[in-house]
Amino acid sequence: MISFENVTKVYQKDWVALQDISFFIEKGEYVFINGPTGAGKSTLLKLIYKEEEPTKGTIKVMDENLRFVKKRQIPKLRRKIGVIYQDFKLLQDRTLEENVAFALEVTDTPPRDIRKKMMEILTYLRLSHKKFSYPYQLSGGEQQKVAIARALVRDPYILLADEPTGNLDSKSSQEIIDVLMDINYKGTTVLMATHDLKLVKRVKKRVLIITDNRLTSE
Repeated sequence: MISFENVTKVYQKDWVALQDISFFIEKGEYVFINGPTGAGKSTLLKLIYKEEEPTKGTIKVMDENLRFVKKRQIPKLRRKIGVIYQDFKLLQDRTLEENVAFALEVTDTPPRDIRKKMMEILTYLRLSHKKFSYPYQLSGGEQQKVAIARALVRDPYILLADEPTGNLDSKSSQEIIDVLMDINYKGTTVLMATHDLKLVKRVKKRVLIITDNRLTSE
């Protein structure tokens, strides 16, 4: 599903973000990327959905060698990959339902299908009663669930979560983890970056540990 083979990423000629990283993630796995701030976790995720390009090495996602994915093909690749961020990245001037619908509108989904899929995902995440609320009217945990809804509404094969619990209290964090675990149980491959080692130990899933920009354990 996802493979890195001797991947190195260098910024501005001398800042090494990742060095000689190799691993393979099977379809349907739930995998943590653990390491301190600045270890290269976010860079690793960005390489998977081609926001960044590797300096060296080979990355394959869903059997595609990303080196040969042309710029015009990137949107098609990203439709199969959902991404969740620590800071939610919601549109502040749009309601909850408008935020989720936007993810489908940009892919030219028919309006009838947008409405159906949007209500399905909001019901699944128990947010349908707040569909007319704006982000500032929601708690941090609810905003993260909206971000998850937006990522899931396109039925991605892979879900990338970059520190999704980093700004949340322990109760909200557990709710988000429970949602991600259920999503994974339904078949979606989940790759979650986190610096929270206690969370990793509690959930007991496979862990890739990055230290000093190298993969030190898996």
